[in-house]
Amino acid sequence: MGDELSELDYQGLPVTVAGLGVSGVSAARVLRDLGALVTVVDGGDGPALRARAAELTGVTVRLGDGASLPEGTRLVVTSPGWPPSSPLFVAAAAAGVPVWGDVELAWRLRRPLAATGEPAPWLAVTGTNGKTTTVQMLASILTAAGRRTAAVGNVGVSVLDAVLAGFEADGEATGDRAPYEVLAVELSSYQLHWSPTLRPHSAAVLNLAPDHLDWHGSMEAYAADKGRIYQGNQVACVYNLADPATEELVREADVEEGCRAIGFGLGAPGLSQFGVVDGLLVDRAFVPDRAKSAAEIGAVADVNPPAPHNIANALAAAALARAYGVDTRAVREGLRAFRPDAHRIAHVAEVGEVTYIDDSKATNTHAAAASLAAYDPIVWIAGGLAKDATFDELVQQAATRLRAVVLIGADRAVIREALARHAPDVPVIDVAEGQTGAVAMAEVVRTAAGLAHPGDTVLLAPACASMDMFTNYGERGDLFAAAVLELTD
Repeated sequence: MGDELSELDYQGLPVTVAGLGVSGVSAARVLRDLGALVTVVDGGDGPALRARAAELTGVTVRLGDGASLPEGTRLVVTSPGWPPSSPLFVAAAAAGVPVWGDVELAWRLRRPLAATGEPAPWLAVTGTNGKTTTVQMLASILTAAGRRTAAVGNVGVSVLDAVLAGFEADGEATGDRAPYEVLAVELSSYQLHWSPTLRPHSAAVLNLAPDHLDWHGSMEAYAADKGRIYQGNQVACVYNLADPATEELVREADVEEGCRAIGFGLGAPGLSQFGVVDGLLVDRAFVPDRAKSAAEIGAVADVNPPAPHNIANALAAAALARAYGVDTRAVREGLRAFRPDAHRIAHVAEVGEVTYIDDSKATNTHAAAASLAAYDPIVWIAGGLAKDATFDELVQQAATRLRAVVLIGADRAVIREALARHAPDVPVIDVAEGQTGAVAMAEVVRTAAGLAHPGDTVLLAPACASMDMFTNYGERGDLFAAAVLELTD
């Protein structure tokens, strides 16, 4: 089986879906409705999975067995989190059975739009950090331009649901609602790994930093999977001028004739670049005479929040929108209308002339570095599950901005050691040892408040995962905000 699967009649095809999570359930339902004989396998078990399995009618579900390949399988569709080394995929490779991700399945199931005769184009975004914000900014811009769109993929609407929305099973439009005209697609390195035929209209890699190396096996493999997003691009490969590794991925990509490399950065733009001039966001790529002119597409003040890394996100979103043909007015209106998700550099309150910022979503060092670069001076709340990360570079970059550091979580020691090496004069306080949840966060916030001076920012940007003390980063951020608001009572 090879590329001919893009035209395959799925009726009666034995397909194994790996994982009973959100994407696995979506893939199983779509394949079932196409007439495939679907078996879902998952190594886990328990009441929640059993309840989910019971709701998935017309599908065989095997819980507690994620390793063996069901007999007769001719295609495996995997959820993003399953690593390539999984025994199921080893068995599939030995049997000559292809493995797709849910994104690959969605790409192959796209339907042509009546207006163009072509499927809705994909404007795709990946990177170690900033993907969700950039894709949501892009969707906001496209909406301001009057396009029917959605933020999909690793965020928002399921990509499978999005490509099939507005169509009957036979590919004809339903008449109930119009299909999407263009999609803003967030893609993780996991999803890109399993998407061999994906060819976006235009794509951006925002940044590259070590992450998920246990899954990919090496930084080189991680970067290569990120770079897949540029393969076959038609109009623009958007890269970060501040991160040469992203430009290198563009150089290595096999794109369509005429596709252009478009850089973005926080300085004045050169030819075929987006940048910032005197507080204005500027396009010097998609203008009639880019050698002599540029177009104003907005202002730094239109970006919420106007932190440096978020301005970079806005420029990347604008570049993709302009590659698609959106006018400058819609870019500005879309950026002004955008509101970030919770726990992404969210302003919580100002108490006693101290600002409290919730960036609980900063679960790795790269994301935390962006937050730390946006404020000065800072009482930094850091720690949790480090995922084998190192913190020397992060601390070196932030040292001059730190008023004090409040450390939490299981892997606090590795951060403390980096602080001792690179910021020895910064006070470091360990708190909430052995505590979790609201009780722990209340102590964290009280301690940080006691260290802060008027004009300071208390910044929750832990640079670590949260599950040692909290259910997830969302709960961590919610409890931080609640504890800050207690200070005002």
